[in-house]
Amino acid sequence: MKKIEEKVKKETQKFPKGFVNSIASEVAKTLARMPRFKRSKKKPNFQKKIRQLAEKNPIFLDTSAIIDGRIFDVVALGVFTGTFVVLESILSELKHIADSQDMVKRVRGRKGFDLLEKLKKGKRNKFMVLQDLEDSKNKEVDEKLIIAAKSNKGRIITCDYNLEKKATISGVLAINVNTLANHLKITAVPGEALHISILHKGKEATQGVGYLDDGTMLVVENASEDLGHTVDVVVSRVIQTTAGRILFAKKI
Repeated sequence: MKKIEEKVKKETQKFPKGFVNSIASEVAKTLARMPRFKRSKKKPNFQKKIRQLAEKNPIFLDTSAIIDGRIFDVVALGVFTGTFVVLESILSELKHIADSQDMVKRVRGRKGFDLLEKLKKGKRNKFMVLQDLEDSKNKEVDEKLIIAAKSNKGRIITCDYNLEKKATISGVLAINVNTLANHLKITAVPGEALHISILHKGKEATQGVGYLDDGTMLVVENASEDLGHTVDVVVSRVIQTTAGRILFAKKI
């Protein structure tokens, strides 16, 4: 044991005095300068990212969609979320409708303002009024809407078939509320049995007319005498029209 200690002592004496302490000090300084990597405790805010994405793709409301009102029920369900935008020219057009001497138009116009106010106060979505772009001041309202939506990479919600097609040609996504409603209607096929209430007569004297829960018209042959009654029928044919589907049936 004594020999080992003497050997270690001799080996240590080979280094200059304070050499070991100097090396240790340099190592400590180097470690202190090295960056320390800490694992972040913050979790990515996916809701914030989704919200930012929605704000980059605003939804522009057309006058026809506002006075129709159905889109606000869809928004309340959470189907459409993001930033809803109304142009000043759209508000002016809505005000003109609300000031109309026609009672039906006046009621629809004022209801449209009420629905926009409710949307504005809601916490789920953002709402803003946008000034018409300088380049579109002398253009029609529909053209202003398409230009604004295209400039902001937004979508248009409308009930106007012509606006929908014009926007699509211009490279802007337009969602027609009527088309959306037709896609959501109940699908019935020939041979399917239904239980229906006959509410009124059809175009022909022998026809009776009823409606499915989604509003689809069902014309029943030889059911004019069953007004106010519920009958069992079988679907014979389905006709697709611009207004939606019409079902024809026969009593069982």
